[in-house]
Amino acid sequence: MFKYILKRLLMLIPIIIGISFLIYFVMSLSPGDPARIILGEYATQEDVDALREEMGLNDSLIVQYSRYIFNAVKGDLGTSYQTGQPVMGEILDHFPYTLKLAVGAVLIAVVLGIPIGIISAVKQYSWIDNLSMVVSMVLTSMPGFWYGLMLMIIFSLKLRWFPSTGASSFMHYVLPCITLSCNTFALMIRTTRSTMLEEIRQDYVRTAKAKGAKAMRVITKHSLRNALLPVITVAGMQFGILLGGAVVIESVFSIPGLGTYVVNAVKLKDTPCVTAAIMFIAVVGGLVNLIVDVLYTYIDPRLKSRYAKPKAIRKKEAE
Repeated sequence: MFKYILKRLLMLIPIIIGISFLIYFVMSLSPGDPARIILGEYATQEDVDALREEMGLNDSLIVQYSRYIFNAVKGDLGTSYQTGQPVMGEILDHFPYTLKLAVGAVLIAVVLGIPIGIISAVKQYSWIDNLSMVVSMVLTSMPGFWYGLMLMIIFSLKLRWFPSTGASSFMHYVLPCITLSCNTFALMIRTTRSTMLEEIRQDYVRTAKAKGAKAMRVITKHSLRNALLPVITVAGMQFGILLGGAVVIESVFSIPGLGTYVVNAVKLKDTPCVTAAIMFIAVVGGLVNLIVDVLYTYIDPRLKSRYAKPKAIRKKEAE
């Protein structure tokens, strides 16, 4: 297991390098001059040229990128062109807002989506099943910002139950988390339902029922456990997607998260901020996927026994 975790962590290195180079290359093609943006439109060309030389912007793209990666390995992700502050510090200031949104959205989707998916599978073709399928279809058909605006109008402006903008208290996160969870919630319902339908039709379920096992015990102890693997996969993937895709919801509810930070940095062509922020999100997403893979071994004993096999047995099987 340790070797597997180490291997997965090492696999992140080329992924991070590839992502960082792609972002650096795309930012170099975007219009605008960082030096001109910093000094303003009324700055003289001499001042702009001097600042470009000081920032190393006159070097080739490969030289700039190599210098950036060399400093990143040492823990220096660069300095923001706009604020002059270390990029890592700014990322750590904005990331908690996005993390709270993503965690809250996934929790809502998992806590509500899995039970509804189980009930839909057990009560297939009932009114509960039909209603849940209609709701999931509607949630996946409409854009998230529309739900955010509707929730804001109803619960903030009309009923005044929740604040409409900001991120200073728990109440500020209720509507954004619900909005962000809509698509994931629908996906959890459909995934749980489909996997549970497949499991409850297996022979071992019929055997357990024939031996007198209670239906609830068969569902919760046997069928659900086997059906959780794809559900956990979806939840882990959605968490990574929500980390990078919360920018629209952050904009609607005026939350100073990492997505908003990246968008503002792109507008100002702040390459160190954009590159470091996306690298940070990629690392967090990779770690989340690794945690999901490790959870597999505790849910499915077959995977755990595979990792625990002695070298001699694995070598014999390979032969």
